Amino acid sequence: MTATTDGSTGALPPRAPSASDATAEKTAASARTRSAVRDDTADAARRATARATDHLLSVQDPAGWWKGDLETNVTMDAEDLLLRQFLGIQDPELTEAAARYIRGEQCADGTWATFYGGPGELSATIEAYVALRLAGDAPDAPHMARASAWVREQGGIAAARVFTRIWLALFGWWKWDDLPQLPPELLYFPKWFPLNIYDFGCWARQTIVPLTIVSAKRPVRPAPFALDELHTDPRRPNPPRPLAPAASWDGVFQRLDKALHLYHKVAFRKLRRAAMRSAARWIIERQENDGCWGGIQPPAVYSVIALHLLGYDLDHPVLRTGLASLDRFAVRRADGARMIEACQSPVWDTCLATIALADAGVPADHPQLVQAAEWMLAEQIDRPGDWSVKRPQLPSGGWAFEFENDNYPDIDDTAEVVLALRRVKHPDPQRVEAAVRRAVRWNFGMQSKDGGWAAFDVDNTSPFPNRLPFCDFGEVIDPPSADVTAHVVEMLADVGRTHDPRTRRGVAWLLAEQEPCGAWFGRWGTNYVYGTGSVLPALAAAGIPRSHPAVRRAVRWLEGVQNDDGGWGEDQRSYRDKEQWAGRGASTASQTAWALMALLAAGERDGEAVRRGVRWLAATQREDGSWDEPYFTGTGFPWDFSINYHLYRQVFPLTALGRYLNGGPAVAPVGA
Repeated sequence: MTATTDGSTGALPPRAPSASDATAEKTAASARTRSAVRDDTADAARRATARATDHLLSVQDPAGWWKGDLETNVTMDAEDLLLRQFLGIQDPELTEAAARYIRGEQCADGTWATFYGGPGELSATIEAYVALRLAGDAPDAPHMARASAWVREQGGIAAARVFTRIWLALFGWWKWDDLPQLPPELLYFPKWFPLNIYDFGCWARQTIVPLTIVSAKRPVRPAPFALDELHTDPRRPNPPRPLAPAASWDGVFQRLDKALHLYHKVAFRKLRRAAMRSAARWIIERQENDGCWGGIQPPAVYSVIALHLLGYDLDHPVLRTGLASLDRFAVRRADGARMIEACQSPVWDTCLATIALADAGVPADHPQLVQAAEWMLAEQIDRPGDWSVKRPQLPSGGWAFEFENDNYPDIDDTAEVVLALRRVKHPDPQRVEAAVRRAVRWNFGMQSKDGGWAAFDVDNTSPFPNRLPFCDFGEVIDPPSADVTAHVVEMLADVGRTHDPRTRRGVAWLLAEQEPCGAWFGRWGTNYVYGTGSVLPALAAAGIPRSHPAVRRAVRWLEGVQNDDGGWGEDQRSYRDKEQWAGRGASTASQTAWALMALLAAGERDGEAVRRGVRWLAATQREDGSWDEPYFTGTGFPWDFSINYHLYRQVFPLTALGRYLNGGPAVAPVGA
């Protein structure tokens, strides 16, 4: 400072704050607040990730795999009791355990639903009711009377699906003449002919072939009781219905079914017997080493019935091991109830758990990850299956979903297993690389001609199977889907095949399949949240910029359907009512994780939607590091068959939290 003539020090007077100063201070304060919020969110995410990691590691099987319960609906349990009644192998303890589970799943209105919180479903209610009658529940008991009254209100047995009426026909509760026909001669249709068995998806094919034998044999076992209370009019249990117009597809196939009924009466006996023998041979050739068929319950029960009708004794090795395999689908609960899984998911659960742990920061050479990789490597399938009918020159190299299912590896599992293996530092990296090369070659070879990938088959898109009156039990073909295609694209990008023309065709297919709202349809998970949660990470891996219009539309959609509590959820009803239910439902751990995985891939880590989603996951985590999720977020057949994968609630939140903390998916370790 210098002195002035007036004696002052020469200091300038304080300047009054300007508007720009106030704005700058507000901006700085806001930035400090955002930083503090981010820090708080990151701290919550770190704590949740640590607990979830410990929990997931603790539930690994000593052999290296993970498997959560696969919960569906009570028709699995009811049909198990009906099968045992048909074969004469009832067991009182088993019957009561199954009945306890079925009773526990009944809704307050007397019905049974096919997913948690869903509406009553007619066929499930009929089958559950009949199973409880077999277990000794009286028809006039309050819970039974409520069920039968509701069934009558819905049209009775006549309005039930075909499979339910087939089970009832086995005991004379329904007439075989009143069921659609599907003759065993179907096996002789050439592969180019419409409605040959390879026009059906693999799950339908495995079920339909044994049912052609059952349909031809038309067995009837003595009924232990009547079911008059399940008919609207017991004197006319199947009132006639008018045919659809002859010029419509429904009308054409209804008239085809009438022709098949006539053919049943005049079928050439030698041809019919030969066709049934061919069907039996087809079934036996596809039995897995553990006795199951395709690793899923429906083909197993119908295959056992079909072979038994052809004279196979229950002590025959094929039937003995088949029945033993069904027992392995049973889950015993603490209260003594017995739940039947429709299938088991160890390969799927193991690869997803491995990805989750690696993305959460578990070291790539962690002994449990190495053990998981070792188990997965041993599960790779090295022989042809039904898929090779369409791709006879393609070497095998896929993985199945289940413990035993060498005939039907699937494209989705194969892609995710590759992503999992590449996250692990295995002591024999050449072995891993060889397995990955085989898998990549197989997945490339299974690309459909439109550029997408389906779950099990190639170009399985015939419009005819779904129109058969026989096929009212759900999806019976296997067209490409956005979720499977996305997983394959993500895998191909991970192995360095981003610029391969086949990968680019997959990317183009995904971009073309985006819904107008910005989401993608989820075929194997519920639903638009799953599809979008699968596609955005794939597009990011394939080099699609975050600024791409498709990515921005998807981000806006996800932000628009976030729940007020910060989570995301979507009800199974979105398959029926897209306008009302797409992206709508109670918040769940798995669906919140899918939304977060999508938003993180789109570069939204610091966005408000991500912060709220992460905090919802942290706030709803249980003390043991797990999450609770009664809602069904998996899909077998859209709307018709829903799944609650009990490990989804663990693996996907951990994946999302890990990617939030670590900036993205784990990369392949050096030397792997």
